[in-house]
Amino acid sequence: MKILYRLGYYLGGFAIGLILLAFFVKGSGVELPSCDYMPNARVLKTIRNNGYILSNQAEKQLQELKLDTSYLNTVFLEGEVDFDKSDTRKEPCGFYTIHSQETMPTPITTTLELCDEQFEVLTVTKK
Repeated sequence: MKILYRLGYYLGGFAIGLILLAFFVKGSGVELPSCDYMPNARVLKTIRNNGYILSNQAEKQLQELKLDTSYLNTVFLEGEVDFDKSDTRKEPCGFYTIHSQETMPTPITTTLELCDEQFEVLTVTKK
C-alpha cells in the first residue's frame, strides 16, 4: 500500500509541475515547439522563420488595398497554401499561392516565389 501512496504523491507533484511550467513558458513569449508535419503548416512556418521581401508590384497592390505587412503576417500565420495553383518544384524558383481565411476583413490571395531560401511576395490580390 505504501507504494501506491508514493506513486500518487509523485504523479500529483508531476502534474502540478507541468501546469506551472506551461504557465511560465506561455507567459515568456517563447515559441513552443509544435507539430508542423502537414505541408501547409510547414510552408507557413518556413515563411515566418525565413522572412520575406515585397516586390514593387506587391507594395503597390498593398497600398491600393490599404493594407500593411502586419496583415500579410497574419495571412502567413493562419492562411491556407493552395498546392493546386502552386508550383513548388519549378526551376529555378518555385512559387506558392496562399489564401487568407474568409473571416478576415479583406480576404486576399498572395503569390510568393522561393529562390535560394528567400521568399519574395510577387502579388497581393483581393479574393
